Amino acid sequence: MTPRDTFSLAWGSLAYQPGRTLLIALAMSIGVASVVVLTALGEGARRYVLDQFASLGTGLLIVIPGRAETSGGAPGVLSGQTSRDLTLADADAVARLRDVARVAPLNVGVAQVSRGGLSREAVLLGSTAGLLEIRHMHLIQGHYLPAGPNDQATPVCVLGERIRAELFGQANALGEWVRIGDRRFRVIGVLATQGQQMGFDSDETVAIPVAAAQQLFNTVSLFRILVEARGRDAVAAVKEDLLALLKVRHENDADVTVITQDAVLATFDRIFTALTLAVSGIAAISLGVAGVLIMNVMLVSVAQRRSEIGLLKALGATAAQVRGLFLAEAGLIAALGAAVGLLLGLAASFVLGRLYPVLPITPPPWAMAAAVTTALVAALLFAWLPARKAARLDAAQALARR
Repeated sequence: MTPRDTFSLAWGSLAYQPGRTLLIALAMSIGVASVVVLTALGEGARRYVLDQFASLGTGLLIVIPGRAETSGGAPGVLSGQTSRDLTLADADAVARLRDVARVAPLNVGVAQVSRGGLSREAVLLGSTAGLLEIRHMHLIQGHYLPAGPNDQATPVCVLGERIRAELFGQANALGEWVRIGDRRFRVIGVLATQGQQMGFDSDETVAIPVAAAQQLFNTVSLFRILVEARGRDAVAAVKEDLLALLKVRHENDADVTVITQDAVLATFDRIFTALTLAVSGIAAISLGVAGVLIMNVMLVSVAQRRSEIGLLKALGATAAQVRGLFLAEAGLIAALGAAVGLLLGLAASFVLGRLYPVLPITPPPWAMAAAVTTALVAALLFAWLPARKAARLDAAQALARR
Protein backbone atom coordinates (compact mmCIF):
# COMPACT_ATOMS: atom_id res chain seq x y z
CA MET A 1 0.00 0.00 0.00
CA THR A 2 1.61 3.24 -1.18
CA PRO A 3 1.47 6.57 0.70
CA ARG A 4 -0.98 7.77 -1.92
CA ASP A 5 -3.24 4.79 -1.17
CA THR A 6 -2.99 5.54 2.55
CA PHE A 7 -3.96 9.17 2.00
CA SER A 8 -6.85 8.21 -0.31
CA LEU A 9 -8.25 5.67 2.15
CA ALA A 10 -7.87 8.08 5.08
CA TRP A 11 -9.63 10.89 3.23
CA GLY A 12 -12.39 8.57 2.11
CA SER A 13 -12.98 7.43 5.67
CA LEU A 14 -13.27 11.03 6.87
CA ALA A 15 -15.59 11.99 4.02
CA TYR A 16 -17.80 8.95 4.74
CA GLN A 17 -18.66 10.40 8.18
CA PRO A 18 -18.67 14.20 7.64
CA GLY A 19 -20.52 15.00 10.86
CA ARG A 20 -17.96 13.27 13.04
CA THR A 21 -15.10 14.78 11.06
CA LEU A 22 -16.46 18.34 11.32
CA LEU A 23 -17.06 18.08 15.07
CA ILE A 24 -13.50 16.92 15.75
CA ALA A 25 -12.08 19.56 13.39
CA LEU A 26 -14.20 22.21 15.14
CA ALA A 27 -12.73 21.23 18.51
CA MET A 28 -9.23 21.56 17.07
CA SER A 29 -10.03 24.88 15.37
CA ILE A 30 -11.36 26.40 18.60
CA GLY A 31 -8.15 25.49 20.41
CA VAL A 32 -5.91 26.92 17.67
CA ALA A 33 -8.00 30.10 17.35
CA SER A 34 -7.88 30.62 21.14
CA VAL A 35 -4.10 30.38 21.19
CA VAL A 36 -3.77 32.80 18.26
CA VAL A 37 -6.16 35.41 19.69
CA LEU A 38 -4.83 35.31 23.26
CA THR A 39 -1.20 35.54 22.17
CA ALA A 40 -2.13 38.39 19.83
CA LEU A 41 -3.70 40.27 22.75
CA GLY A 42 -0.73 39.59 25.01
CA GLU A 43 1.76 40.60 22.34
CA GLY A 44 -0.28 43.72 21.58
CA ALA A 45 -0.26 44.76 25.23
CA ARG A 46 3.49 44.12 25.46
CA ARG A 47 4.27 46.15 22.35
CA TYR A 48 1.97 48.97 23.47
CA VAL A 49 3.81 49.37 26.79
CA LEU A 50 7.22 49.13 25.12
CA ASP A 51 6.21 51.70 22.51
CA GLN A 52 5.06 54.05 25.27
CA PHE A 53 8.50 53.94 26.86
CA ALA A 54 10.28 54.10 23.51
CA SER A 55 8.34 57.28 22.69
CA LEU A 56 10.22 58.96 25.52
CA GLY A 57 13.48 58.44 23.67
CA THR A 58 16.59 56.80 25.04
CA GLY A 59 18.63 57.54 28.11
CA LEU A 60 15.77 58.33 30.51
CA LEU A 61 16.28 57.96 34.27
CA ILE A 62 13.61 58.53 36.91
CA VAL A 63 14.60 59.54 40.45
CA ILE A 64 12.05 58.50 43.08
CA PRO A 65 12.18 59.49 46.75
CA GLY A 66 12.64 56.49 49.04
CA ARG A 67 14.81 53.43 48.79
CA ALA A 68 13.53 50.30 47.09
CA GLU A 69 12.67 47.70 49.75
CA THR A 70 12.75 43.94 49.35
CA SER A 71 9.74 43.69 51.67
CA GLY A 72 7.49 45.10 48.97
CA GLY A 73 6.23 47.88 51.22
CA ALA A 74 6.82 51.59 51.10
CA PRO A 75 10.26 52.84 52.22
CA GLY A 76 10.51 53.31 55.92
CA VAL A 77 7.32 51.44 56.80
CA LEU A 78 9.04 48.74 58.82
CA SER A 79 11.57 51.02 60.48
CA GLY A 80 9.07 53.77 61.33
CA GLN A 81 11.17 56.31 59.43
CA THR A 82 10.27 58.36 56.37
CA SER A 83 12.57 59.08 53.46
CA ARG A 84 13.82 62.58 52.72
CA ASP A 85 11.98 64.54 50.11
CA LEU A 86 13.46 65.40 46.77
CA THR A 87 13.84 69.16 46.42
CA LEU A 88 14.49 71.73 43.73
CA ALA A 89 18.02 72.07 45.09
CA ASP A 90 18.51 68.35 44.43
CA ALA A 91 17.30 68.83 40.86
CA ASP A 92 19.69 71.75 40.33
CA ALA A 93 22.59 69.66 41.63
CA VAL A 94 21.67 66.76 39.36
CA ALA A 95 21.60 69.08 36.34
CA ARG A 96 25.28 69.89 36.93
CA LEU A 97 26.38 66.24 36.69
CA ARG A 98 28.56 65.12 33.82
CA ASP A 99 26.70 63.42 30.93
CA VAL A 100 23.32 64.80 32.01
CA ALA A 101 21.64 66.43 29.02
CA ARG A 102 18.55 67.86 30.74
CA VAL A 103 16.59 67.60 33.97
CA ALA A 104 12.89 68.11 34.68
CA PRO A 105 11.72 68.23 38.31
CA LEU A 106 8.11 67.14 38.48
CA ASN A 107 5.11 67.69 40.70
CA VAL A 108 1.76 66.13 39.82
CA GLY A 109 -1.68 66.91 41.18
CA VAL A 110 -5.29 67.61 40.28
CA ALA A 111 -6.68 71.14 40.31
CA GLN A 112 -9.73 73.03 39.17
CA VAL A 113 -9.11 75.06 36.01
CA SER A 114 -11.66 77.73 35.15
CA ARG A 115 -12.30 80.65 32.80
CA GLY A 116 -15.38 82.77 33.16
CA GLY A 117 -18.29 80.46 33.88
CA LEU A 118 -16.50 77.37 32.54
CA SER A 119 -14.65 75.07 34.92
CA ARG A 120 -13.27 71.55 35.01
CA GLU A 121 -10.68 69.42 36.78
CA ALA A 122 -7.35 68.80 35.09
CA VAL A 123 -4.10 66.99 35.81
CA LEU A 124 -1.55 69.62 36.78
CA LEU A 125 2.09 69.09 35.85
CA GLY A 126 4.51 71.34 37.68
CA SER A 127 7.84 71.25 35.90
CA THR A 128 10.36 73.20 33.83
CA ALA A 129 11.19 73.81 30.18
CA GLY A 130 13.11 70.51 30.09
CA LEU A 131 9.94 68.44 30.39
CA LEU A 132 8.91 69.21 26.80
CA GLU A 133 12.08 67.61 25.40
CA ILE A 134 12.27 64.75 27.88
CA ARG A 135 8.64 63.73 27.31
CA HIS A 136 8.92 64.41 23.55
CA MET A 137 5.79 66.55 23.54
CA HIS A 138 4.93 69.07 20.85
CA LEU A 139 3.22 72.46 20.73
CA ILE A 140 0.65 73.68 18.25
CA GLN A 141 0.60 77.24 19.59
CA GLY A 142 2.87 79.51 21.58
CA HIS A 143 5.81 78.22 23.56
CA TYR A 144 6.44 76.01 26.57
CA LEU A 145 7.39 76.92 30.12
CA PRO A 146 10.08 79.60 30.23
CA ALA A 147 13.69 78.73 31.00
CA GLY A 148 15.08 80.21 34.17
CA PRO A 149 15.64 79.44 37.84
CA ASN A 150 13.59 76.49 39.06
CA ASP A 151 12.37 78.43 42.10
CA GLN A 152 10.79 81.17 39.99
CA ALA A 153 6.99 80.86 40.25
CA THR A 154 6.04 82.65 37.04
CA PRO A 155 2.21 82.71 36.64
CA VAL A 156 2.11 81.12 33.18
CA CYS A 157 0.64 77.85 31.92
CA VAL A 158 0.50 75.56 28.90
CA LEU A 159 -2.86 73.91 28.17
CA GLY A 160 -3.62 70.51 26.74
CA GLU A 161 -5.70 70.68 23.56
CA ARG A 162 -8.90 69.31 25.13
CA ILE A 163 -8.63 71.69 28.07
CA ARG A 164 -8.17 74.59 25.65
CA ALA A 165 -11.16 73.53 23.54
CA GLU A 166 -13.46 73.21 26.54
CA LEU A 167 -12.46 76.55 28.08
CA PHE A 168 -11.99 78.68 24.96
CA GLY A 169 -13.87 76.93 22.15
CA GLN A 170 -12.92 78.58 18.86
CA ALA A 171 -11.38 81.62 20.55
CA ASN A 172 -7.64 82.20 20.76
CA ALA A 173 -6.27 81.10 24.13
CA LEU A 174 -2.79 82.65 23.91
CA GLY A 175 -2.33 85.57 26.24
CA GLU A 176 -5.61 84.93 28.05
CA TRP A 177 -5.90 84.29 31.79
CA VAL A 178 -7.26 81.18 33.49
CA ARG A 179 -7.71 80.40 37.16
CA ILE A 180 -6.04 77.30 38.55
CA GLY A 181 -7.04 76.66 42.13
CA ASP A 182 -6.92 80.07 43.81
CA ARG A 183 -4.33 81.60 41.43
CA ARG A 184 -4.41 83.20 38.00
CA PHE A 185 -2.13 82.07 35.14
CA ARG A 186 -1.57 83.46 31.67
CA VAL A 187 -1.78 80.95 28.79
CA ILE A 188 1.47 80.95 26.82
CA GLY A 189 1.13 77.72 24.83
CA VAL A 190 -1.08 74.83 23.74
CA LEU A 191 0.12 71.22 23.49
CA ALA A 192 -0.50 69.14 20.39
CA THR A 193 -2.74 66.10 20.71
CA GLN A 194 -0.67 63.04 21.59
CA GLY A 195 -3.12 60.90 23.57
CA GLN A 196 -2.07 58.59 26.39
CA GLN A 197 1.63 58.51 27.18
CA MET A 198 3.02 56.90 30.32
CA GLY A 199 -0.22 57.25 32.23
CA PHE A 200 -0.92 60.87 31.22
CA ASP A 201 -3.21 62.11 28.51
CA SER A 202 -1.48 65.26 27.30
CA ASP A 203 -4.84 66.64 26.13
CA GLU A 204 -6.08 66.60 29.73
CA THR A 205 -3.03 68.26 31.36
CA VAL A 206 -2.01 71.77 32.27
CA ALA A 207 1.68 72.53 32.75
CA ILE A 208 2.88 75.30 35.07
CA PRO A 209 6.31 76.15 36.55
CA VAL A 210 7.30 73.70 39.26
CA ALA A 211 7.70 76.46 41.88
CA ALA A 212 4.16 77.65 41.17
CA ALA A 213 2.87 74.09 41.57
CA GLN A 214 4.62 73.79 44.92
CA GLN A 215 2.96 76.98 46.09
CA LEU A 216 -0.40 75.78 44.81
CA PHE A 217 -0.09 72.40 46.52
CA ASN A 218 1.64 73.86 49.59
CA THR A 219 4.67 71.55 49.39
CA VAL A 220 8.43 71.85 49.00
CA SER A 221 8.98 68.28 47.86
CA LEU A 222 9.08 66.85 44.35
CA PHE A 223 7.12 63.89 43.05
CA ARG A 224 9.91 62.79 40.69
CA ILE A 225 13.03 64.07 38.97
CA LEU A 226 13.26 63.11 35.31
CA VAL A 227 16.81 62.96 33.99
CA GLU A 228 17.94 62.48 30.40
CA ALA A 229 21.47 61.22 29.81
CA ARG A 230 23.46 62.36 26.80
CA GLY A 231 23.13 58.89 25.29
CA ARG A 232 22.22 55.31 26.07
CA ASP A 233 25.87 54.49 26.73
CA ALA A 234 26.01 57.11 29.47
CA VAL A 235 22.98 55.84 31.42
CA ALA A 236 24.92 53.52 33.73
CA ALA A 237 27.47 56.21 34.62
CA VAL A 238 24.77 58.82 35.19
CA LYS A 239 22.89 56.44 37.48
CA GLU A 240 25.99 55.88 39.62
CA ASP A 241 26.71 59.60 39.77
CA LEU A 242 23.08 60.33 40.69
CA LEU A 243 23.06 57.86 43.56
CA ALA A 244 26.41 59.09 44.86
CA LEU A 245 25.42 62.76 44.64
CA LEU A 246 22.06 62.38 46.37
CA LYS A 247 23.59 60.18 49.05
CA VAL A 248 26.00 62.96 49.94
CA ARG A 249 23.25 65.61 49.81
CA HIS A 250 21.00 63.48 52.06
CA GLU A 251 23.54 63.14 54.88
CA ASN A 252 25.14 59.97 53.55
CA ASP A 253 21.81 58.15 53.41
CA ALA A 254 20.98 56.20 50.23
CA ASP A 255 17.30 57.10 50.38
CA VAL A 256 16.39 57.43 46.69
CA THR A 257 15.67 54.96 43.92
CA VAL A 258 16.85 55.53 40.35
CA ILE A 259 14.96 53.63 37.67
CA THR A 260 16.41 53.46 34.19
CA GLN A 261 14.29 53.23 31.07
CA ASP A 262 16.02 50.02 29.96
CA ALA A 263 15.31 48.36 33.32
CA VAL A 264 11.62 49.28 33.13
CA LEU A 265 11.42 48.05 29.53
CA ALA A 266 13.06 44.75 30.46
CA THR A 267 10.72 44.28 33.42
CA PHE A 268 7.56 44.92 31.42
CA ASP A 269 8.87 42.74 28.61
CA ARG A 270 9.36 39.81 30.99
CA ILE A 271 5.97 40.32 32.64
CA PHE A 272 3.99 40.46 29.41
CA THR A 273 5.95 37.61 27.83
CA ALA A 274 5.18 35.43 30.86
CA LEU A 275 1.50 36.41 30.74
CA THR A 276 1.32 35.69 27.02
CA LEU A 277 2.87 32.26 27.48
CA ALA A 278 0.55 31.53 30.41
CA VAL A 279 -2.67 32.39 28.58
CA SER A 280 -1.52 30.58 25.45
CA GLY A 281 -0.75 27.50 27.59
CA ILE A 282 -4.24 27.65 29.08
CA ALA A 283 -5.74 27.92 25.61
CA ALA A 284 -3.59 25.00 24.42
CA ILE A 285 -5.30 22.76 26.98
CA SER A 286 -8.30 22.73 24.65
CA LEU A 287 -6.07 21.11 22.03
CA GLY A 288 -5.37 18.31 24.49
CA VAL A 289 -9.11 17.93 25.03
CA ALA A 290 -9.58 17.70 21.27
CA GLY A 291 -6.85 15.04 21.19
CA VAL A 292 -8.73 12.95 23.76
CA LEU A 293 -11.85 13.34 21.62
CA ILE A 294 -9.93 12.03 18.61
CA MET A 295 -8.71 9.04 20.60
CA ASN A 296 -12.18 8.13 21.83
CA VAL A 297 -13.78 8.49 18.41
CA MET A 298 -11.06 6.44 16.75
CA LEU A 299 -11.31 3.68 19.34
CA VAL A 300 -14.98 3.40 18.42
CA SER A 301 -14.00 3.54 14.75
CA VAL A 302 -11.60 0.61 15.17
CA ALA A 303 -14.41 -1.50 16.63
CA GLN A 304 -16.74 -0.52 13.78
CA ARG A 305 -14.18 -1.12 11.02
CA ARG A 306 -12.88 -4.56 12.03
CA SER A 307 -13.97 -6.08 8.72
CA GLU A 308 -12.21 -3.33 6.74
CA ILE A 309 -9.03 -3.80 8.75
CA GLY A 310 -9.21 -7.57 8.32
CA LEU A 311 -9.68 -7.20 4.55
CA LEU A 312 -6.68 -4.86 4.31
CA LYS A 313 -4.51 -7.33 6.16
CA ALA A 314 -5.80 -10.23 4.06
CA LEU A 315 -4.80 -8.27 0.95
CA GLY A 316 -1.25 -7.92 2.30
CA ALA A 317 -1.28 -4.69 4.33
CA THR A 318 1.29 -4.80 7.12
CA ALA A 319 0.68 -3.75 10.71
CA ALA A 320 2.71 -0.57 10.10
CA GLN A 321 0.55 0.32 7.11
CA VAL A 322 -2.66 -0.15 9.07
CA ARG A 323 -1.25 1.93 11.90
CA GLY A 324 -0.21 4.60 9.40
CA LEU A 325 -3.74 4.68 7.97
CA PHE A 326 -5.29 5.65 11.32
CA LEU A 327 -2.53 8.13 12.07
CA ALA A 328 -3.09 9.69 8.65
CA GLU A 329 -6.78 10.14 9.45
CA ALA A 330 -5.92 11.87 12.73
CA GLY A 331 -3.35 14.05 11.00
CA LEU A 332 -5.81 15.10 8.30
CA ILE A 333 -8.46 16.05 10.87
CA ALA A 334 -5.90 18.02 12.88
CA ALA A 335 -4.56 19.79 9.78
CA LEU A 336 -8.10 20.73 8.71
CA GLY A 337 -8.98 22.01 12.19
CA ALA A 338 -5.68 23.88 12.54
CA ALA A 339 -6.13 25.61 9.18
CA VAL A 340 -9.67 26.72 10.04
CA GLY A 341 -8.58 27.78 13.55
CA LEU A 342 -5.70 29.78 12.14
CA LEU A 343 -8.03 31.66 9.81
CA LEU A 344 -10.53 32.28 12.62
CA GLY A 345 -7.76 33.51 14.92
CA LEU A 346 -6.39 35.89 12.31
CA ALA A 347 -9.88 37.20 11.55
CA ALA A 348 -10.65 37.73 15.24
CA SER A 349 -7.31 39.48 15.76
CA PHE A 350 -8.06 41.77 12.81
CA VAL A 351 -11.47 42.69 14.24
CA LEU A 352 -10.02 43.33 17.71
CA GLY A 353 -7.32 45.48 16.17
CA ARG A 354 -10.01 47.64 14.56
CA LEU A 355 -12.02 47.83 17.77
CA TYR A 356 -8.95 48.76 19.86
CA PRO A 357 -6.61 50.59 17.46
CA VAL A 358 -4.38 51.77 20.31
CA LEU A 359 -3.17 48.18 20.77
CA PRO A 360 -0.96 46.73 17.99
CA ILE A 361 -2.83 43.41 18.00
CA THR A 362 -0.94 41.06 15.69
CA PRO A 363 -0.45 37.33 16.32
CA PRO A 364 3.26 36.56 16.64
CA PRO A 365 4.50 34.01 14.05
CA TRP A 366 5.90 31.75 16.77
CA ALA A 367 2.45 31.48 18.38
CA MET A 368 0.76 30.53 15.11
CA ALA A 369 3.42 27.92 14.38
CA ALA A 370 3.23 26.59 17.95
CA ALA A 371 -0.58 26.33 17.83
CA VAL A 372 -0.56 24.37 14.56
CA THR A 373 2.29 22.14 15.70
CA THR A 374 0.60 21.44 19.04
CA ALA A 375 -2.65 20.51 17.27
CA LEU A 376 -0.86 18.04 14.97
CA VAL A 377 1.24 16.53 17.75
CA ALA A 378 -1.77 16.17 20.06
CA ALA A 379 -3.79 14.46 17.33
CA LEU A 380 -1.03 11.99 16.41
CA LEU A 381 -0.18 11.32 20.05
CA PHE A 382 -3.72 10.52 21.10
CA ALA A 383 -4.40 8.56 17.89
CA TRP A 384 -1.46 6.24 18.55
CA LEU A 385 -3.40 3.96 20.89
CA PRO A 386 -6.31 3.32 18.46
CA ALA A 387 -3.86 2.94 15.58
CA ARG A 388 -1.80 0.44 17.57
CA LYS A 389 -4.92 -1.49 18.50
CA ALA A 390 -6.00 -1.67 14.84
CA ALA A 391 -2.54 -2.79 13.73
CA ARG A 392 -2.59 -5.72 16.19
CA LEU A 393 -5.86 -7.21 14.94
CA ASP A 394 -5.64 -10.66 13.38
CA ALA A 395 -6.91 -10.71 9.79
CA ALA A 396 -9.06 -13.85 10.11
CA GLN A 397 -10.61 -12.84 13.41
CA ALA A 398 -11.26 -9.33 12.15
CA LEU A 399 -13.04 -10.66 9.05
CA ALA A 400 -15.06 -12.95 11.27
CA ARG A 401 -15.82 -9.92 13.52
CA ARG A 402 -14.33 -11.65 16.55
